[in-house]
Amino acid sequence: MKVLFISFKRYAGILDGGGMANQRNVTMAQQMYGEDNVDVFYVHDEGKRRSLGNYLQTLIHMPRGYYNGFTPKMLRSIADRAHEYDCIFINTSLFGIIAKHLKEIGYKGKVIVHFHNVESVYYEHRLPKRMPFRQILIRCAALNDRYACQYADRIVVLNQRDAQMIAKEYGRTPDAIANIALKDKFTGADEAVMTNRKPLCLFMGSSFAANNEGVLWFVQHVLPHVDIDFKVVGRGMAKLQAAHKCLQNVDVVSDVPDLAPYFAEADFMVLPIFSGSGMKVKTCECLMYGKNILGTDETFEGYDIDDAQIGGRCNTAQEYIDALKHYAAHPIPRFNQYARTLYLEQYSEEKSVEVFRQLFEG
Repeated sequence: MKVLFISFKRYAGILDGGGMANQRNVTMAQQMYGEDNVDVFYVHDEGKRRSLGNYLQTLIHMPRGYYNGFTPKMLRSIADRAHEYDCIFINTSLFGIIAKHLKEIGYKGKVIVHFHNVESVYYEHRLPKRMPFRQILIRCAALNDRYACQYADRIVVLNQRDAQMIAKEYGRTPDAIANIALKDKFTGADEAVMTNRKPLCLFMGSSFAANNEGVLWFVQHVLPHVDIDFKVVGRGMAKLQAAHKCLQNVDVVSDVPDLAPYFAEADFMVLPIFSGSGMKVKTCECLMYGKNILGTDETFEGYDIDDAQIGGRCNTAQEYIDALKHYAAHPIPRFNQYARTLYLEQYSEEKSVEVFRQLFEG
């Protein structure tokens, strides 16, 4: 089988959560059919600067359903190549217009669309209320979600919540739920090390609305009331620090190529996420590294988690304060074997192969 993946961008450096999920999809296909039979079409290359003309094209084409720089010319290029492939895998529902066009021109292969989120809901939460062209982008996202549901042969989502929302909004029951899964990067830990009485707490995540909201909330409402060391590590987070006075005395590390040393030193991951869709890739990373996690309902959405064994579920400032004070007084192992085992049993790449085989061949 020959497969063509359509992805939003080729990353020049550090992958964000969406990039990790997309790479997982490509890796699954390569494992099943061989690297020579799997190609990727990138709409953007992060290593190349986008010109003013690119942005003008975005404004012109987005009301017609062409998301964020995707153009009719790119659509024609994909259509011209489509006959070379048995399957076109669209790595985001934001390009549902591709599924529509392929079916309208009579493409005989299988079209699969991966929903990272219910995108219209995601952008409602993500975009600032006063952002220019906000409603155009949200309508574009919703239109592409609808095209994906109407024209794709298979659609796959990350969790049951998104499956229910898609069924309600677009009348399409997803064909598969493929949980977040990551390639294992963990190299081991000293299981005897206990957490510190002044625990080092780490927020891990790139700079975008839901993460920024969570970091600022934690610094303003929790950090003044607990005796902890707090560190923020993530792509673009230096800009957030520069923009907010409350972060000036917080240890912020931005754009590091290797996250493993930061995971290793952390006593607890604190992930106060309150909005979004899909599943949080950072949660899967924490499981992979065997970390204690204090997270919200949104942090754990889609994960089969035992709150007591993972660290704790905290949805309010007081719940975070109480949990951190408890663990400061009662240290526990820094390495959480339950988290690591859960990753291996449910969220490793090996566990995704069968779901993807059914998508391609079922």
